[in-house]
Amino acid sequence: MDLSNLAVGDAMPDMARGPITKTQLALFAGASGDHNPIHLDDDEARSSGLPGVIVHGMLTMAILSQLLTEAVPLDQIRGFTSRFKAMAFPGDTLTCKGTVTARQEEGGETLLDLDLIAQNQKGEPVLQGTARIAV
Repeated sequence: MDLSNLAVGDAMPDMARGPITKTQLALFAGASGDHNPIHLDDDEARSSGLPGVIVHGMLTMAILSQLLTEAVPLDQIRGFTSRFKAMAFPGDTLTCKGTVTARQEEGGETLLDLDLIAQNQKGEPVLQGTARIAV
């Protein structure tokens, strides 16, 4: 994907993932080592005051990071931060978006600063972040 012509205020193409399944949660638990029952067992999650299992926060972060890794090679990502805003649940579809907030030349590279967001199917923010990429 060629992002080299993006200017401040321009948006990257949106990326959607989902619906998230309980199988994904089990696979992510195995890969990450995070076997907290609030991600795997509805009864345990409900006993903790949740409506059922919730998606691992780090899985939502991984999904948002795919917006970057599908846009540029990994070695062109200069920074990525995120902040959790709400829980995601099995069945949710996350739409990830990026908007250019700055464009600059530095060290012989063109760098884009991005505001990032992952929203559920209701348009509610689940995760917000920022990134810097070289284009």
